Amino acid sequence: MRIGFVYDLRDDYLGEGFSPEAVVEFDTEATIGAIAACLTGMGHEVDRIGRGHRLAARLLAGERWDLVFSIAEGVSGRSREAQVPALLEMFDQPYLFSDPLTMALTLDKAVCKRVVRDAGVPTPPFAVLSHPDEAAGLELGFPVFVKPLSEGTGKGCDLLSLVEGAGALRKVVLEKWERYRQPLLVESFLPGREFTVGVVGNGARAEVIAVMEILLNDMADPLVYSMDNKEMCESRVIYRLIEGPLAETLAARALLAHQVLGCRDTSRVDFRCDEAGDPQFLEVNPLPGLHPSHSDLPILAALAGLPYEGLMAKILEAGVERLGLSPTPAGG
Repeated sequence: MRIGFVYDLRDDYLGEGFSPEAVVEFDTEATIGAIAACLTGMGHEVDRIGRGHRLAARLLAGERWDLVFSIAEGVSGRSREAQVPALLEMFDQPYLFSDPLTMALTLDKAVCKRVVRDAGVPTPPFAVLSHPDEAAGLELGFPVFVKPLSEGTGKGCDLLSLVEGAGALRKVVLEKWERYRQPLLVESFLPGREFTVGVVGNGARAEVIAVMEILLNDMADPLVYSMDNKEMCESRVIYRLIEGPLAETLAARALLAHQVLGCRDTSRVDFRCDEAGDPQFLEVNPLPGLHPSHSDLPILAALAGLPYEGLMAKILEAGVERLGLSPTPAGG
């Protein structure tokens, strides 16, 4: 197949004056190169398109591909991850990963929680603050965790996010409001173990790759899988797979969330346990990071005995099957 590859390259935006935090969700050349090399190694022709604006120009010029592989996050707006899928649907261009509705729904953490909660997946009590003044009326018991409503890669999740009492809440809410300029999600803090679950496939054919526990060592920010801990995971984080009844519960809840949210081809679903040890849904990422050794999904897959090339092949096969495409390599 001829595959169009769409992505937001971190260095491009840094060169345009964006801050390191603003581009933390975007991908490095190491990730882009690894994905392109993997697809090429499968016998496909990879056309590196770049960001969504470049894709739009080429679609308008009449170009098409057998399949578009887009990991573009978008730059601004609550529905930014939906922008490229919506553009592709406008031009009737087949593409991998979730559709615009799922992309927009899952980026808004509160809307996402409401959907999975209605489906029977437990999530901690939460509230959305549309303005800092609303903090005074918060009815959740302390401690609580405060983070931006529509961010990923741990943006806005730091030591300040864990608030122990009403006296500190106003200050934390103001700081995060001024920094991120968007509504804030406030949820009851979960003191238990943290996990992430990798899912590949679609609908009833979706399957869990493995369940991975996230443990922080003495060098990490305590208690919080923060942006800094994620970025420096090689020295701060221990990852291990778990099995048994708890893993089975996590797998079942992750599959249900993947299905009810309409995730396609792959997702990564995050959980943390409450004081009773019951895993609670945090969020789902329909565009999980794909760096071979730094991102959670490939780490999880590797621990389960599935090498990076095998993970990428399973994701591609899921999309090809869903779309009814022929996986014949370009020129084959």
